[in-house]
Amino acid sequence: MVGIMSYGVYVPLFRMGEGTKGWGLPYERAVANFDEDSITMAVGAAIDCMSDTNRDEIDALYFATTTPPYLEKQSATIVAVAADLRNELFAVDCTDTLRAGTNALKLAIDAVNAGSARKALVTVADSPVFVPRSALEQNGADGGAALLLGDKEVVAVIQDSYSVVREIFDVWRPEGERVALSWEDRFCAEKGFVEVLRDTVLGLLKKTKLSLSDFSKVVYPAPDVRRHREVAKALGLKPDQVQDPLFGSLGNTHAAFALMLLVEALEEARAGDRILLANYGDGGDAFILEVTEHINKIRRKRGIKRYLDTKKIVPDYEMFLQWKGFYHSDTGVRRPPIASPSAPALFRERDKNLRFYGGKCRSCQTTQYPPQIVCTKCGSKDNFENVRLSDKKATLFTYSLDYIAGTVDIPLVVSVINFDGGGRALLTMTDRDIREIKIGMPLRMSFRKLYSASGIHNYFWKCVPIRM
Repeated sequence: MVGIMSYGVYVPLFRMGEGTKGWGLPYERAVANFDEDSITMAVGAAIDCMSDTNRDEIDALYFATTTPPYLEKQSATIVAVAADLRNELFAVDCTDTLRAGTNALKLAIDAVNAGSARKALVTVADSPVFVPRSALEQNGADGGAALLLGDKEVVAVIQDSYSVVREIFDVWRPEGERVALSWEDRFCAEKGFVEVLRDTVLGLLKKTKLSLSDFSKVVYPAPDVRRHREVAKALGLKPDQVQDPLFGSLGNTHAAFALMLLVEALEEARAGDRILLANYGDGGDAFILEVTEHINKIRRKRGIKRYLDTKKIVPDYEMFLQWKGFYHSDTGVRRPPIASPSAPALFRERDKNLRFYGGKCRSCQTTQYPPQIVCTKCGSKDNFENVRLSDKKATLFTYSLDYIAGTVDIPLVVSVINFDGGGRALLTMTDRDIREIKIGMPLRMSFRKLYSASGIHNYFWKCVPIRM
């Protein structure tokens, strides 16, 4: 039967928390850095998910979000290329609803069941923007998850599913609005979230002739702690059946929340456990999963708990607002407007910039980045093969700090790094504390946004200190 073969998550390094000046709340929420968005976080989760996977066997990729960087241009193709999947791939965006992640999951299940995909990769990530100091902002967070689906050696079999639609204006974002709007909280909860989620779960139980006592864990998102508890009460769940919603350490990651909590449940699950996954957004989706003995094979993955244990606190609320694009600080440095990236150049250099391919000389085995025509070591010409550098670890060879670069991330850390197994590159370092930078420190690659100009987002790879 179709099931989950592997899972992955991405939680940004930064948190809003007690140490954030001007925040004033006793809990933490995950915050994307200024150079992260839903695409970069989906790539991070996908790479985490595919660490032991033959990428050539993946036939479909689904990217789910409510915050796509483009209104007209497919984001799933960028995720697929940055994750170095093959070109002969079906890719689709699922968006515009909080249950986009479980919508994508259902599509992937059907594709594998129908035989149109051997393996399907579901990625979901969100980086919502809310009205400053609103309840939605205080509970909201950024993050991503990925699930690899197939029908062999699955860690959790997906036994059945059930869906409903419900038209209601609770949270929405019309064209031209940067921030999500919402109706009165009690109406949204009682007539929307709680009622629909309850009806969806009960509908699945009626369809399968199961009861809630048959499940080890019930996984579902919620806008806040209070509403999460109301659903548990409405369903009559025992406390040990309810999956921890991580409101104090992660926050509500919007469309990504349900699948991130599912990954948390799988990290703790044992063979034979039955899990009920439910999700809400303009209706509801619910799934029944049964964990298999293969779950023990992938426990070495980093997992959501290890991501949450490695963090840095955003120093002040003003920096958070700047990262979210509400204003730009005046550093005293005046720069001309950034020129729009060249579409032909982006097309021509997509393997170098997005797949992050270096060139490995077939004669002397020297790896070089960017790829060259002539080997700098042996002089061999046009004799290279592509080598993926995005998943290779590296060490810092040397660096410089630029305080007048006019960047959000002052100082700009310009790094020369050496890859494990050979190769050297000049990259920007992000997610860093300049007090912790030292020659020889271990690094890894992270897909990020360099800048945006004329409506084009220029993505590339940066190096980051290894978190775990």
